[in-house]
Amino acid sequence: MTDSEIPLKIAIATNDLEHLDAHFGSAAKFAVYEVTTASSRLVEVLEFDAVTDQKGGHDSLDDRITPKVEALSGCALLFVLAIGGPSAARVVRAGIHPIKRKAPEPIAEVLARTQTMLKGAPPPFLRKVLGRPRTDFATDPAGEYSE
Repeated sequence: MTDSEIPLKIAIATNDLEHLDAHFGSAAKFAVYEVTTASSRLVEVLEFDAVTDQKGGHDSLDDRITPKVEALSGCALLFVLAIGGPSAARVVRAGIHPIKRKAPEPIAEVLARTQTMLKGAPPPFLRKVLGRPRTDFATDPAGEYSE
């Protein structure tokens, strides 16, 4: 990490703190990491008692989304297995970019992929978060990191 490199704060929906393995609404925990091109470190674990079932059913009288969105304040990316449209809209309005993954995977792989993205060509929204123009990044010919 260079002295001027600002860590990227990311959150990962998890039930066991070892895997990305939860939907946004049903996640009992979010592991929050600061990631740079050369390192990553766990900075916080957000825990929630009130969660929805994995099928995404919500009781309109019991808002379980707002506390999660508020707790994720300051994160640039949110990795989840799934997130419903209304929840995704609220997350995006909070300045957080949700990234859905197709299957559970170790958190270590999510962190490594994020570091690779930071070294390569982050998508435009992330370049803005990082405060660096496109010319500061290598190219991403496969478009692997464009969400």
